[in-house]
Amino acid sequence: MAEEGQGRGKQVAQRGSGRGNDYQRQQQALRRAQEQQARQAERARKAAETANKRQERERKAAYQEQQAEQAQVRTIGVEHEVEQLGQLLRDALVGDPPTTFERRRRTHTPKKLDERPWSRPEPSPRWEEFAPPEPGGLAAVLGLGRKRYEAEVAEARVRFGEAQERHRRAEQKRLATLERKRAEHRQAEAQALDEVAAFNSKLDEEREAYRAGEPAAVEAHLGAVLDASEYPLGFPHEYRIAFRPATGDVLVEIHLPPEAIVPAARGYRYVKNRDETTVLPRPEKERKEIYASVLAQVALRTVHEVLTSDPDRIVNGVILNGHVRTIDRATGQEVSPCLVTLSASREQFGQLRLSQVDPAQCLRGLNALVSPNPYDLEPIRPIVEFDLSKYRLMDSMDVVAGLDSRPVLVKLTPTEFEHLIRQLFEAIGMEAWNTQASKDEGVDAVAVSKDPVFNGECIIQAKRYSKLVGVESVQALAGVVEHKRAAKGVLITTSWFGRASHDFARQHGRLQLIEGPELKYLIKEHLGKDVIPGPVPPKRRPSR
Repeated sequence: MAEEGQGRGKQVAQRGSGRGNDYQRQQQALRRAQEQQARQAERARKAAETANKRQERERKAAYQEQQAEQAQVRTIGVEHEVEQLGQLLRDALVGDPPTTFERRRRTHTPKKLDERPWSRPEPSPRWEEFAPPEPGGLAAVLGLGRKRYEAEVAEARVRFGEAQERHRRAEQKRLATLERKRAEHRQAEAQALDEVAAFNSKLDEEREAYRAGEPAAVEAHLGAVLDASEYPLGFPHEYRIAFRPATGDVLVEIHLPPEAIVPAARGYRYVKNRDETTVLPRPEKERKEIYASVLAQVALRTVHEVLTSDPDRIVNGVILNGHVRTIDRATGQEVSPCLVTLSASREQFGQLRLSQVDPAQCLRGLNALVSPNPYDLEPIRPIVEFDLSKYRLMDSMDVVAGLDSRPVLVKLTPTEFEHLIRQLFEAIGMEAWNTQASKDEGVDAVAVSKDPVFNGECIIQAKRYSKLVGVESVQALAGVVEHKRAAKGVLITTSWFGRASHDFARQHGRLQLIEGPELKYLIKEHLGKDVIPGPVPPKRRPSR
């Protein structure tokens, strides 16, 4: 019995030991699985971290590449701007003139009316779509439902008739609309054709007036020429034109681009370690050189376009003033200093090979006046600065050729005397015009000098008197000079002025008085005529 008990105990112990081993094995397997899972998670984490770093590097590299490309694009844009500024003159030499009378003519290209919205009629109503179904089967054999069917047919015919009426009205409306659209189209075409014909007829009249040298026609055509001239973005398109029929000269005042037209940057560069785009500044010397070249090119180009767009050679020469609109830093007021002024005849300008010239040197060869520091907007005085529209000019007459020997000036008519004074100023070397007698505002003539020392306009009054010219005449001339903003006023008489007049003229500073004896001397020297001005002035009493 004891042996049997010991045997059963061993078996129980063995079974308990087996269960313990199984538990330990399960725990070990679980730990191994957890460790493996942890290792896999760590590998996944490291792989993800590596991938993130790679993506970050790729993103950063792509970003830096994009920034570098943007800097390069901006650099190319700046280089293109500068290249355009260097081609301003050459661009005008390519192809035909900006505009001519023939190119200004308009043509009419007929337009075809799109009739599709009204061309197709709606389908007509069909009885089959309204007719009720006939009775069938046994009802048809026995004749049952016949009355109801007939009532349905009658009702369907009413609906069918209403549909036909609606279709008829819709068709009438469509046809009426189509005919109205056709009439409107014909009217629009006729109006467009009339407008083209009227424009071309007016253009023909302008052409004839241009050939006749009428100032308004010449100025209008040359204005169209300058309007058609294409410049880069940022260039002003403002000008004033005045044509002088007496000399064939055209005065052109243009607005030049400001110094900011030259890019301040030479280029752009992206710096990776600072993650910023830096500006590569353009040296100031280079900016000044480019701006000076731009001004020279615009001046030459304007003269070129005016002369090449003159098919009838009405214009003999061009006087050009180039101003720039800016703000005076000292006063804050808007100013327009003149930076370029030149005068060139057609013959002189025609000898230039503009495609081969250096613009700045070409201006010097034309004896143009150019600001010594255009980039700093240092102004110069224009060769000629006046507006002919302020005066009512009249045709000239040759008085000198009709003068007899030892003529007495006071015996000339007022008109003859005024024209004689105009011829005197022309002989001195100025350009002069007489004004019309009516509403001349006290201006008998206008003279202009191209002398760089004394330039600008000069208002002339001529007094064919045989007695003292009162001080009120001198004061009136001073008022006209101020009103016209002239450079000088000259009062010429065959007689003499009093002391008050001379004192007033000296105080004013821009008035000059010429009496009979001085006038006699000037006519003798410049016109070769010995004249008698008029009465001898009385002796002046010495001042106390």
